[in-house]
Amino acid sequence: MDIEIVAVGGYNEVGRNMTAVRCGKEIVIFDMGLRLDQIMIHEDAEVENMHSLDLIEMKAIPDDTIMNTVEGTVKAIVCTHGHLDHIGAIPKLAHRYNAPIIGTPYTAELIRQQIAGEQKFGVNNKIFTLKAGQKYTLSQSVTLEFVRMQHSIIDTVMAVLHTPHGAVIYANDFKLDRTPVIGAPPDFARLREIGKEGVLALIVESTNVMTKGRTPSERVARDLVRDVMASYEDDKCAMIVSTFSSHIARVKTIAECAHEIGRKPVLLGRSMERYASTAEQLKLVGFPDTLSMFGNRRTVDRTFKRMMKSGKENFVPIVTGHQGEPGAILTRLATGDTPYRLDKGDKVLFSAKVIPNPMNYGQRHMLETRLKMRGVRLFDELHVSGHAYREDHYELLHLLNPQHIIPSHGNIDMTGGYTQLAEECGYTLGNDVHILRNGKRITFKN
Repeated sequence: MDIEIVAVGGYNEVGRNMTAVRCGKEIVIFDMGLRLDQIMIHEDAEVENMHSLDLIEMKAIPDDTIMNTVEGTVKAIVCTHGHLDHIGAIPKLAHRYNAPIIGTPYTAELIRQQIAGEQKFGVNNKIFTLKAGQKYTLSQSVTLEFVRMQHSIIDTVMAVLHTPHGAVIYANDFKLDRTPVIGAPPDFARLREIGKEGVLALIVESTNVMTKGRTPSERVARDLVRDVMASYEDDKCAMIVSTFSSHIARVKTIAECAHEIGRKPVLLGRSMERYASTAEQLKLVGFPDTLSMFGNRRTVDRTFKRMMKSGKENFVPIVTGHQGEPGAILTRLATGDTPYRLDKGDKVLFSAKVIPNPMNYGQRHMLETRLKMRGVRLFDELHVSGHAYREDHYELLHLLNPQHIIPSHGNIDMTGGYTQLAEECGYTLGNDVHILRNGKRITFKN
């Protein structure tokens, strides 16, 4: 049985991830992601109403037309977590494949919500949930296993495809956080066992491989946030915090800190409400009783009016917009497009880093300039990454000891950086380390 890896998307860039693994005549697809910055440059783009071919042309979703040349039957579409660069293209592409979509409970629910908002295509694929630690038999020769992992979104796993010739592991995305804020640490014992059983190939993210050391734990971010927020418990000025709406562990930390200093945490924005309420409904997180959340724009503005009337010092709005995205709540606050007035001495905390692309840098600069013009005090870098650093990758390689390595989830600098690390560990480019580009493939013959 030949094992073939097909790089569909996410090998030329960060985003629009999609990889296919063919085992004989059976194919498993991992991820169908979106590349948001390619959509943002088109101001009038409404993704839910657009055709997949137009989005492929924009390089916003994977060009899966290569799948027409892969012989076999797609048995499953597998997603390891709920970030849009991994699930955002499912409403546009999944209907082409007569296969179930498999994800963890939180990921599966986010996928259902994505499909429900789709206007162009009817997506009728069955959606199955698989918890970390569970296995799912796809055929007589192929079994899927989810291994517990940590990342900047809850309910993340590594996917392990067990084949007659060893495991193929899909490791996009992860961090080896031994002291997480939500959930248990990664299942190191199981990873070690799988390494001993035999790993044919490791498909692994390369996003932060050039950053030295280990990724700090989410508890470090919790301490950074708490240190700043608790310093102003007697302050009468506004305190606004912006973070990734999908980062439930961080949202929980901010809400708890607000509660501790006697302010009511208020989640504002559609995506904030969607991610948090879904996590709460699935009992994956518990927020303080004082927390409230509002997504609809009119309701958000009514809430801002109420805050102004009651006193800004009584609340901590937790909002979207840390990248300076047009239309996001923090951007609207900075431009005066809400009933909430920012005054001199008010504080804005950024519990997120700028996603590295020129558009985001420009928008964030504009946002910060507008906030400073209003006399706002800015607090930045209250954040730790959700992606593995160099020494985490080193540890994973030694846990799994794969025969072959395929760096993914990055541009050529990132995948090249992973190749350097692999060579330090005794691998050789072209022999057992393989740099693929979108549309390329590699076959392991047995």
